[in-house]
Amino acid sequence: MIQPPEPGDIISGPSFYHPAFEAAQRFIIKQYVPPTREICIFLPCSMKKPYSASPSHIVFQEIICTALPEERCHTVVFGTCGVVPGELERMYPYAHYRYMLGKCSSERVRRDFLAIETGRLEAYLGKTRTTYQRRVAYCLGSFREAMQEASDRTGIEVVLCPSELTIEEHMRPGLRFSQGSLHMDAYLEDLRTALRKIGE
Repeated sequence: MIQPPEPGDIISGPSFYHPAFEAAQRFIIKQYVPPTREICIFLPCSMKKPYSASPSHIVFQEIICTALPEERCHTVVFGTCGVVPGELERMYPYAHYRYMLGKCSSERVRRDFLAIETGRLEAYLGKTRTTYQRRVAYCLGSFREAMQEASDRTGIEVVLCPSELTIEEHMRPGLRFSQGSLHMDAYLEDLRTALRKIGE
């Protein structure tokens, strides 16, 4: 298995290049057995670790819990970490890195992220083709682009939210994060609506 770091060691720089993340991805695709659930909910990774303790994920989980019974869904985190089933969030290297793609100004690094993450998502969607009946992903920007491409490649439908219309209505051209934040009320309402609809 993957060698954990010394206490306090944190991986910095673009995490998706790091060999520990590639080894973890191979473990998840080749050895990990996901729980069979009706619905898979993909959430973006967060700066704070473990992901479930981050302010954003606390809000997301509150919405999920009010929309769907726990036994019907499985939460999976994705992004610069690759693809992380929620119950593995404390596994090395997922709790041992600090990187934020939004602060990156290199187009090459962004292109590399998109290629790497699309491949990892494609592999996970393919692995879990019969594990879940339906899938929802809450994401913006490059994370959303990677998920859409992986969905297209596999032919496995993933409902993306917030909706394109809601994103368009809240675009702020010229700002660093032109699509805003997933904490925005309109986006959170789209997540709530998507989960209730998919759970019907």
